[in-house]
Amino acid sequence: MRTVAVVGASLAGLSAARSLRKRGYDGRLVLVGEELHRPYDRPPLSKEFLAGAIGEAELALERDDEDLEAQWLLGARAIGLDRTARAIRLADGRTVRADGVVIATGAAARTLPGSEGLAGVHVLRTLDDARALRDELARGGRVVVIGGGFIGAEVASTAYALGLDVTVVEAAPTPLAGPLGPDMGEVVSALHTDHGVRLLCGVGVKGLSGEHLVDAVLLEDGRTIPADTVVVGVGARPCVDWLEGSGVALDNGVKCGADGRTNVPGVVAVGDCANWYDPHTGAHRRVEHWTGALERPDAAVAALLAGDAAQPGTPRPAYFWSDQYGVKIQFAGHAAGADSVTVEEGSADERSFLAVYRRAGRPLAVLGMNQPRLFTRWRRQLTAAAGS
Repeated sequence: MRTVAVVGASLAGLSAARSLRKRGYDGRLVLVGEELHRPYDRPPLSKEFLAGAIGEAELALERDDEDLEAQWLLGARAIGLDRTARAIRLADGRTVRADGVVIATGAAARTLPGSEGLAGVHVLRTLDDARALRDELARGGRVVVIGGGFIGAEVASTAYALGLDVTVVEAAPTPLAGPLGPDMGEVVSALHTDHGVRLLCGVGVKGLSGEHLVDAVLLEDGRTIPADTVVVGVGARPCVDWLEGSGVALDNGVKCGADGRTNVPGVVAVGDCANWYDPHTGAHRRVEHWTGALERPDAAVAALLAGDAAQPGTPRPAYFWSDQYGVKIQFAGHAAGADSVTVEEGSADERSFLAVYRRAGRPLAVLGMNQPRLFTRWRRQLTAAAGS
């Protein structure tokens, strides 16, 4: 391959570019990024950066002495892929031709219908989102977070620490039941009420009120929650619209094998937009976590460079973490399919424990709250079992 284009210049795209060079690729390397910013770290956006504890310089992912000898096209949005000509069309009229393509366009935050143009309503996905929300929180007032997932919970925790009045609204009966299961989801989400943050579950949002500036969240049960700032954290959608008609198989993102290869030779996908086949579960799933964007691109790059000679690997069990109200939450594996979950060490009531998810006695996943050393040991065991 004489030219490889990486479409997407966040962590997954940067990781792919690094892996290309590490694996000896010395040809032309082009990175296309829709944002104007160089690659930056997203997890602190809802925590340290939002709280004002760190600045933008600390978010940089590139090392000071790092040189990938790449051509960076920032502020450039991909709008199409011609698989026959191996050409990526950009919104500004330019075309990037490449022998190999890494799709790393990520995901975009879902918005609340009817909130367009209403001041005081925010999502949190990008650095620009975080800048705007940080300025808003600095003015104080009442904050309503719509969505009790990890991003919503981290924003609520940060706003609470800043001294704001916070309410979290979650449509599901139990927040975090999807990734953690209902029992552990209830334990983790109880951190909100432990700290005096109102948590309203099992009720949907009907809409927002306010002429130009939001002043309340209207719930489907008729209640009205006053709000000066609303943060919408209801998930993300994969950014794959630009691939429509390209011939690349799409299904909740870019449909891939266990090594990131798509149905189109010379095209792989990584990061939040990639729906990889998971041999642990026998199904495809998107992994929207930092470690996935860091680790999986190397396997995809290896497959891209090897072509038909590539041997599918076995992805490591999913891992993610969250920091809320001073508590470190860590999870590895897959809760879905477990028929039991037991607390092995510590106490759930004290919010310091380690729980193991099992199916037919076999460990599938592990959850830790303020148990980093014990969690790390269990995570190693899960990884070793996955590779055996």
